Amino acid sequence: MNYILFDDETRLSLLPFTFTRPVSEIRLGILTIREKWEQYLGQPVSFFTEEFLREKFPLKIEDDNILINGGVLPDAALVKEVGALKPGEKIAGENFLIAARIAGHELQSIKSFHHADVSGAKKNTAVQKIIFCWDIFSKNEKGLTEDFHLLTKGKKSLPVSSTNQVINPENIFLDEGAKVECSMLNASGGFIYIGKNAEVMEGAMIRGPFSLGENAQVKMGAKIYGATTIGPYCRVGGEVSNSVLFGCSNKAHDGFLGNSVIGEWCNLGADSNNSNLKNNYSQVKMWNYREENYVNTGLTFCGLMMGDHSKCSINTMFNTGTVVGVSANIFGTGFPPKLVPSFSWGGSDGFKTYRLEEAIEVASRVYERRGKVLDTAEQKILKNLFNESTKFRSW
Repeated sequence: MNYILFDDETRLSLLPFTFTRPVSEIRLGILTIREKWEQYLGQPVSFFTEEFLREKFPLKIEDDNILINGGVLPDAALVKEVGALKPGEKIAGENFLIAARIAGHELQSIKSFHHADVSGAKKNTAVQKIIFCWDIFSKNEKGLTEDFHLLTKGKKSLPVSSTNQVINPENIFLDEGAKVECSMLNASGGFIYIGKNAEVMEGAMIRGPFSLGENAQVKMGAKIYGATTIGPYCRVGGEVSNSVLFGCSNKAHDGFLGNSVIGEWCNLGADSNNSNLKNNYSQVKMWNYREENYVNTGLTFCGLMMGDHSKCSINTMFNTGTVVGVSANIFGTGFPPKLVPSFSWGGSDGFKTYRLEEAIEVASRVYERRGKVLDTAEQKILKNLFNESTKFRSW
């Protein structure tokens, strides 16, 4: 069977992260949503996403296809239900399509699943789906627990070094090549997963649930509270609480990051901090690209959402519920505004447009530091976003 993960209209509420990726490439728990489905299905999937993303995230169509909503989180029961679909059958939630079995010739004529037809579909109202950016950290504890069981089933952890202080060692898993020395690991509140060739340096204090991705690093003396995910190739220090870093991003120094989501290829300067609680303890409002307005998150604790390739200088301060787009460069004293558009250059004293050529040049250098190349497909994504985001840069 050919499986395809599709984006629906909630993609717009998951910006800025879906400016540069399909919904299913969002990391929640240890894995991305795509990786979760591939683990359950035992095979790779392709993407039905925006046209400008398809060179990097291609679509594969066969004669017979099962389409799955890229924002839906899989479990064993749902995977079984999806696999049992007959040609033409659909599964829907309250008001969205979960999955459908569609012939290739029918799929060829569909331009978008943003408003998918759910008439005649079987109902499943028990599924978990991400809809807003803050769902990523809000649902991360459940995601970490489920992914821990999925990835460690039938496997044996490396031994935890005796130089560490450990609580509930049975809830800790060290993958091949992982290094943890002279640290405190408390897994009484949730599982702790240390990925392949990842390192926890001396003096780190970690409370589960927590995941450290492949080749990622926790710096000396870091203080990390669950439920936190540090994606592959990230470098993290200071204080972190209930946050998700997708991958290849750095928060290597002191400073607080809480109830936040950081995309890929970002860098937070030394002593940068975000607020995750308002002084009056009221619910946090945050910019929503779909509504093009600030919406109530319903949360008392909500921090920073930062899109791919964005950077901030030392001592940057972010207000509660700040949204930073893609390829923004923030510096200076004071708090920047709660919405920093993509390709912004500046801070509280004002912004100008970050030139596309310079942004691509910097991204290329950052890629080279990790032995990667910013290829033409990714450059096209940035060029498309630069043009599409012009209306938000009103200075």
